[in-house]
Amino acid sequence: MRFHRLAFAAAVFAIGSLSPQNAGFALAADNASPTAADDYSPPENAENFEFQAEVNRMMDIVVNSLYQNKDVFLRELISNASDALDKIRFLSLTKPELLKENEDFEIRIEYDSEANSLTIRDSGVGMTRNDLVENLGTVARSGTTKFLEALQEQDKNDVSGLIGKFGVGFYSSFLVADRVTVASKNAADSTQYVWESRNGEDKFHIYPDPRGNSLGRGTEITLHLKEDAVDYADGDRLRNLVSHYSEFVTHPIHLRITSTTEVEIEDDEESSEDGEGKTDDIEVGEEEDSSEDGEEEKPKKN
Repeated sequence: MRFHRLAFAAAVFAIGSLSPQNAGFALAADNASPTAADDYSPPENAENFEFQAEVNRMMDIVVNSLYQNKDVFLRELISNASDALDKIRFLSLTKPELLKENEDFEIRIEYDSEANSLTIRDSGVGMTRNDLVENLGTVARSGTTKFLEALQEQDKNDVSGLIGKFGVGFYSSFLVADRVTVASKNAADSTQYVWESRNGEDKFHIYPDPRGNSLGRGTEITLHLKEDAVDYADGDRLRNLVSHYSEFVTHPIHLRITSTTEVEIEDDEESSEDGEGKTDDIEVGEEEDSSEDGEEEKPKKN
């Protein structure tokens, strides 16, 4: 069952001028190029942690077992975002002040085809610094141990069903990413933090987000895509995948897509056609109705 109607928020920009900050990719722009993971280095104020041995082992199993079904990373990240939204909604029943920064319960997905990055953002419960340390690397609270135990009792080819069951789906991000950047802000914490690690590293880094409190509340996961996974920074493919994996998600999911439209430019001496970029936030769900909330393109005059 699909229950969200496509809604277009029309805003026209030149693609070349779409800043990483406006699109939610400040971290990708401030650090090294996502296609040059070896050149990346964390900021000087970053704290360095080693992955727990069991987490390293589990990550190797997930990446090596699911290389033919990479799409599952998006299923897991959408599911995690939905869980975070459910949790803050439940907590807000007794503590409504937790919603003062943002009263919306939503998931937003954006991509940058020039930077080869994909971002999944939610307005859920968010994580503190300690939550990032414990949940994403050092303490097996994510179900890592139980995952490994269960894996021994069944076919390793069925890993995709286990990662969601034991809450280790976050690590499937490394199926498609050279580097993963997680920014998170918990409503009860005054500071927004960043967790970051490169694919294949045995360590991760945590530091205060240099952007300050840009989220208000929630978590933003930016995947700096591998060279063989850049097709995930494509609007049409993402729309199909998000529609498929959001079928039973009760929260609205907005996908920002970028398209190029040819518009006629007239002047006194000559006429030419140039491409003009357009970004649309669509709410994933029913089929697109091109006549709804659309605006007719008009010639642009100098």
